[in-house]
Amino acid sequence: MSFFNKMLASVGIGSAQIDTLLEKTSYFPGEPVSGVVRITGGSVDQSVDKIYIKVMTEYIKEANDSKQRVSHTISQIRVTDQVHLKAQQKLEIPFTFTLPLETPLTFSRQPVWLHTGLEISSAVDPTDKDYIEITPTPFASIVFGAVERLGFSFKHSTCEHDRRFGGGVPFVQEIEFYPGGEFRGRLKELELILRNGHEGLSVLVEVDRKSGGIAGWLESALDIDERKMWLHLSREDLNRGTDYVAGLLSGLIYKALR
Repeated sequence: MSFFNKMLASVGIGSAQIDTLLEKTSYFPGEPVSGVVRITGGSVDQSVDKIYIKVMTEYIKEANDSKQRVSHTISQIRVTDQVHLKAQQKLEIPFTFTLPLETPLTFSRQPVWLHTGLEISSAVDPTDKDYIEITPTPFASIVFGAVERLGFSFKHSTCEHDRRFGGGVPFVQEIEFYPGGEFRGRLKELELILRNGHEGLSVLVEVDRKSGGIAGWLESALDIDERKMWLHLSREDLNRGTDYVAGLLSGLIYKALR
């Protein structure tokens, strides 16, 4: 029976099971993530080579005139090294790690999840998948507050393949806003790409201008009706509050509209 159980465990039947339990399900980039990995032994003793957690998301990549969704591992955390797991044994292994600053916000149903796995030699590796909510950092919240103060409203958000501006990941999160207030009728949309930092953040501001007549038609046809500029905000800038950041952002938008 023991040999038969080992054969079943090697193909995943009667093998160990895992479940990741988090202290909470909502985080912002740069925040600590804590919890435990609960492991239940299967029908036979097994040697676990390591336990790991991956922070994962998806982005859209164009290839051969079609768009495809690509899964990407933002970071991988080793929870523990080798563990000998006896049959039916229950273990809880605690973990804490910092959520990467590159983790996208879960706007517009952008998926972010933790993939937990056990590596077991000569067996199907058990895994667990837990979706989490990612909210703006305190710094990013000030920027979004400034955008709202200027009359813009959220439109949509997507993660697109882009190695130029992605920093440590092969994608950027484009966050689009409808114009309002003093900018209503002067531009089609405002698009922001945020790059988080420990001492501030940088914002790539893209202004899609709304031009009329032949000149506007030519700009749109040639794809030159968009202006991209960086806004670098230090901790001191952000600590001065929403109104101050709104003033900086407004000045940048007006510059792009000239």
